[in-house]
Amino acid sequence: MIRTQLQKSIEEVVNGMLVESGAEWPQNLQVKIEHPAHPEHGDYSTNIAMLLAKQLRRSPLQIAALLQERLKTLKIAGGLFTEIKIAAPGFLNFYIDWQVWANEYAARDRDRSRINRESSKIVIEHTSINPNKSAHIGHLRNSCIGDTLARMLQDEGHQVEVHNYIDDLGNQLADTVAGILHSESSGDYSRFGDYCWEVYAEVNRSYRRNPELQERRTEVLHALEEGKGKLAWLGNLTAEKIVREQLEEMRLFDIGYDVLVWESGIVREGFWEEAFTLLKQTGAFYKVREGKLAGCWVLKHREEEQADAAGEADEEYQNDKILVRSNGILTYTAKDIAYHLWKFGLLVTDFRYKEFMPGVWTTQPQGEGRPIGQADTVINVIDHRQEYPQAMVKQALEVLGYEEQAARLKHVSYGVVSLSPETAAGLGVDISEGRSSYPMSGRQGVGIKVAELLDRMEHVIDEKRSRTAGLSSRDIAAASIRYYLLKYHLQTEVVFDLQQATEVSGNSGVYLLYAHARACSVLQKAKEEKGDGFLLHESVIVDGEALQPQELSLLRHLAYGPEIRRAAARQQAPNILCGYAYELALLFSNFYSACPILKGAEPRQSFRLWLTSVFKDTLKESLNLLGLPAPENM
Repeated sequence: MIRTQLQKSIEEVVNGMLVESGAEWPQNLQVKIEHPAHPEHGDYSTNIAMLLAKQLRRSPLQIAALLQERLKTLKIAGGLFTEIKIAAPGFLNFYIDWQVWANEYAARDRDRSRINRESSKIVIEHTSINPNKSAHIGHLRNSCIGDTLARMLQDEGHQVEVHNYIDDLGNQLADTVAGILHSESSGDYSRFGDYCWEVYAEVNRSYRRNPELQERRTEVLHALEEGKGKLAWLGNLTAEKIVREQLEEMRLFDIGYDVLVWESGIVREGFWEEAFTLLKQTGAFYKVREGKLAGCWVLKHREEEQADAAGEADEEYQNDKILVRSNGILTYTAKDIAYHLWKFGLLVTDFRYKEFMPGVWTTQPQGEGRPIGQADTVINVIDHRQEYPQAMVKQALEVLGYEEQAARLKHVSYGVVSLSPETAAGLGVDISEGRSSYPMSGRQGVGIKVAELLDRMEHVIDEKRSRTAGLSSRDIAAASIRYYLLKYHLQTEVVFDLQQATEVSGNSGVYLLYAHARACSVLQKAKEEKGDGFLLHESVIVDGEALQPQELSLLRHLAYGPEIRRAAARQQAPNILCGYAYELALLFSNFYSACPILKGAEPRQSFRLWLTSVFKDTLKESLNLLGLPAPENM
């Protein structure tokens, strides 16, 4: 990793200078490496000389000169840098020797270099859709983020296990079951989940007209928890059928799972009972004796503990988190605490498993034991509205004395998907309020189903394709939707607009696929004209002074690839990788337009073919991590 090697070398030299001057390394001092915006300022740059001025009592330019002299003797990154220049008021700019970089690129085993770089096990939980109706685009954003994170962390060398948590004891499933039994929804549905979509909305409308119907929901809830009788069987069958449909949908977007964990197992197989016993031994978990929460078991929030110490506790424990309601029904957070204790291997109780579908295991009491769970790190992909429950799970680990595991429980929060006014109006939503966006609501039946969006996007692709070689329009449509949901910053609320989402130009998945296919086409033509040996693999003659601006820009971005991929993985930010891939495709397009690849004298033509090949391989690697296909033709 060029940036890492450069940073270590600078830190080594800076530390030596500080020792010589009798100074210690300042507490907040960090060596930051940047990519200059303009090529004339080099390929990497640092302002460390300016940060050391006060400590070393010299001007930044004097310090920069000393750093320059010492760094030149280190032969940084195997002599990768041909020049180190000083720029006022004290920047150090580093220039890559592209001949050295090209030779190293050709020589290294790019795949083997990442194997076993890390060895920890990471459990990623994502999707976790209520099994009561078809999935919508908000659910799909979660799944795309989680699947991409899994790919990026596997690329970093981690052992990654993907969980999909199935809430088969919740209100939503109970509502759907009550609706199946008591509503009159009818229509022509191709899938059971679509039928349940309408049932769920209809039963929630019925609750407003007939509040007594909610008692039926309570009956179903109790039956689901007990796991006995007709209602429980109906709930089980409904949930399993919908989960199978949801997994089939996700597979169309190349999203997969290792294990399905059913919430009912947490309750019926003793996980919560063991967690309950552990929690009762702490002072932070107790049963409320009076007030509005009388009879509830609650986990005291830190703010409440601070208020207790100050003698200002809220009488009604408003900051407490209810884990067990007064009627004995467990909250979602209670079951989630038990689940996370198991994820980290902190419970004696364990699941057994059977195969749910090829490659996917599911918890099943009559199944077999498998090495699942026992995570070093847990990552939960859940939208920002679940920040408080996630904090309570972390706090439960802390009060139980599992500080280390609590520190390694990560919540990847993201903004929800809402609808643009135009899209909402098309679904029959009243937009007279003039809002900038409108939330989806399963209870009101407002939202865009994943299957419907895929059908519509496939139609758009079909209409815009001039030929149909290569990928099917449906595969291109799925890739386009997936990229659309990944390219935004995680905290951004995605205001989904059908017109914008179905664009195939600009910063889109289709644009990236075409860029890869174009590079493949160029290389195939070169092979047909020159034969199999047309591509130089061992050494590429590159005259750095004679590089065209488009060649240099593409080279620089290719060199930055490994560190950007690592940054995206470590920051858990797929949008960083999307931005890199899109800029890479743009730079290749500029290079393709300005620099004839199949024409011209040697060695320039061979170099440009080699550069095209490196671009193809690098873009393919990014597409794979993003879960997008890398077609050879479109």
